[in-house]
Amino acid sequence: MQRIQWIRCIFFYTKRRYFVNLSTQDQELLKLHYAWPAPYPKLARLLENNYRNEYLLHSSHPQRTNLNTKLALLSPLPLLELLLEKGIIPIPFTHPDYPDELKQLIDPPAVLYTKGDTSLLKKSNKVAIIGSRKAGNYSMCAMDMIVPPLVQHDCAIVSGLAKGADTMAHQAALKYGGQTIAVLGHGFFHVYPKENAELATVIAKEHLLITEYPPYHPPAKWTFPMRNRIISGLSSTIVITESAVKSGTMSTIEHALDHGKEVFAVPGPIDSLLSIGPNKLLDEGARPIWDGFQIVESLVES
Repeated sequence: MQRIQWIRCIFFYTKRRYFVNLSTQDQELLKLHYAWPAPYPKLARLLENNYRNEYLLHSSHPQRTNLNTKLALLSPLPLLELLLEKGIIPIPFTHPDYPDELKQLIDPPAVLYTKGDTSLLKKSNKVAIIGSRKAGNYSMCAMDMIVPPLVQHDCAIVSGLAKGADTMAHQAALKYGGQTIAVLGHGFFHVYPKENAELATVIAKEHLLITEYPPYHPPAKWTFPMRNRIISGLSSTIVITESAVKSGTMSTIEHALDHGKEVFAVPGPIDSLLSIGPNKLLDEGARPIWDGFQIVESLVES
């Protein structure tokens, strides 16, 4: 019964059609990832070992047995066509459109599932703006100071569609006529948080939604820290507005620092708990920011 539900949740037809050119190698990776949504290095090892004949089908390990079952269910189905009919454009790691920035990660996504304008992935200047889910008026004020200059200089705003600062970042990009990329921690058949369903719809139509999870995959505690490495990986610069010291926001910053990304932090009032995160980063060498032109100048210099 569970296997039937897993298959049924995949396919809902619409009249909208797309054309995407995937090689046999791309489609093989897509199907394997759909059955087992792991990062590329793990799936690459399976593909290298000819998983269909040598590695999986002769194994009694429960996980591999489950994978065999899912692959058997997927095998007769036109997976690519069915995804495209839902407006979902998959970009496997092996495809030319896969972002080079993400290939620098230790564990890059095996497939990016996208909705919207995939050309945004090719923009040279992508700036992540992140912060606490509890961010308030101070972060909103910061967005009004930082985002307009970025929009004027054709920077795409990247964030995670979470409550608080992420939502403000996407909304500011829309408000000032810019472009935005929202990175999700779940598949497209789920909406999280539900309050952002309308915002997600707008971004999918006019901007870009991306996720490394197949449409059926629900949100979970561990999927959001994984999402954070994509936000950092895609972006040349990271801006943090308000954040506690220990948070998902700070994990994104750690990814950015590990890969040599420039980090800007909005200085905050010393009596606010949500200022501790950015103020600590400033003490450790992050650049203070109060105007988006500071980022523009930095991008020009680099």
